[in-house]
Amino acid sequence: MRLTWAAARPATLRGRLSLLAVATAASVMAVFTIAFNAFVHQHLARQADDQLRARASAVAATVDTSGPVLRVLETPQEDLLDANAWIYQGTSLVEQPSATTADSPATREAARLVAQGGARCATTAHGAADVRLCARPVPSPGGGPRAATVVTALDLTPYRASGDTLLMASLALDAVMLICTYAVTRLAVGRALRPVRTMTDQAARWSATASEERFSGVPRPAELARLGSSLDAFLDRIRAVLRHEQQLTSELSHELRNPLATIVAELDWWQARPRSADETLTAQRAIGEAARTMRTICDTLLAEAREDARRTPGTAAVLPVLKALAARTGQAGVPVRVLSVGEDGELTAGVPAAVLERIVSPLLANALRYAATAVHLRAAREAGRVRIEVIDDGPGVPDSFRTHLFQPGRRADPGDGHDGAGLGLSLARRLARSAGGEAELGEPGGGGAVFVIRLPAG
Repeated sequence: MRLTWAAARPATLRGRLSLLAVATAASVMAVFTIAFNAFVHQHLARQADDQLRARASAVAATVDTSGPVLRVLETPQEDLLDANAWIYQGTSLVEQPSATTADSPATREAARLVAQGGARCATTAHGAADVRLCARPVPSPGGGPRAATVVTALDLTPYRASGDTLLMASLALDAVMLICTYAVTRLAVGRALRPVRTMTDQAARWSATASEERFSGVPRPAELARLGSSLDAFLDRIRAVLRHEQQLTSELSHELRNPLATIVAELDWWQARPRSADETLTAQRAIGEAARTMRTICDTLLAEAREDARRTPGTAAVLPVLKALAARTGQAGVPVRVLSVGEDGELTAGVPAAVLERIVSPLLANALRYAATAVHLRAAREAGRVRIEVIDDGPGVPDSFRTHLFQPGRRADPGDGHDGAGLGLSLARRLARSAGGEAELGEPGGGGAVFVIRLPAG
């Protein structure tokens, strides 16, 4: 099975950064190692040539070219000088090292250098070792053509050994440096990412519990401060989603309570004693209407709660919706009357009928809960908008509670004997605002309360 790079690379950011640092360091060290060893080999080669030239000069000092026949003068270091030196008169070999023969590779290379003339150097193989040879012409006393040439040789084995030793030492140093680079990089990156891991764990814990704690306000480096701001915004969105989910659950529970109560009451009434066919049909119709109401409530609230849902623009005739609500809710003993003020034609709101019903229903239910004798629904056109008023003749809203009236879960008097969770008014306002309108408490002309709904005209 082939191992791809995607499968072989480290899974953690620390591992990837460490591997990148090692790869970068290896590339730089390779360039420097190659350049350093090239310089060392050139330096050793120059040292070998300098030594050969110095030895050739020393041997040339022992050559006498004043006469017709070349003579080699005797010196105290003659054995040392002649150990690796060839002396030629013209192209004729006069003297050679005792360890070589006339047809040895070193002697042939020396003859080739002499034949080419001038000061030249060359390298030849001598057994298992390389030998460096340099030729030095010895001029005649009269300044004429060369009378003699001295060729000296040097075994390059010690120089090659020194170069190889330096190469191995540099490679070993590179390996140690790469290991240190990897270890230091992992340590540094690990310490740098430690706050990130801590912030990640805190964000996960705070998001699970909808905590109020945030990352802002704590001094951090610029990069971590930006990360903290992003995580704070993310936590705020999570908290808003959780709050919206809780609100939606509460609103569904609140809105579904009345239809469920209707279904339970109809079933209890139908089961209390044998009923006639007409009574059974009436109960079934009431249960069916309550079930359809529940479905409409669920569809409307879920569509409104879905942030990415794009509602299809719609319109609704206001009076038919209000009359249907009045007919359905006015059977509890308190009559509901629908009034249309100053309308020559049909009042149309710029929202779907289901949404209009969901806006008015909580306000109507609240009015029925506190009304003494009647509830009025009044609709009129107002400056390009539709104005709907829900009016009751109950005790009204206490002045001290007006600012809290539309807050979820707040009731003026929880012990007044009326059911309710304090969610209906906030739901009506939220739906009205989501449709581009408003729901608020109006100023009553007499006793009781007046709730005003303003919606775009259709």
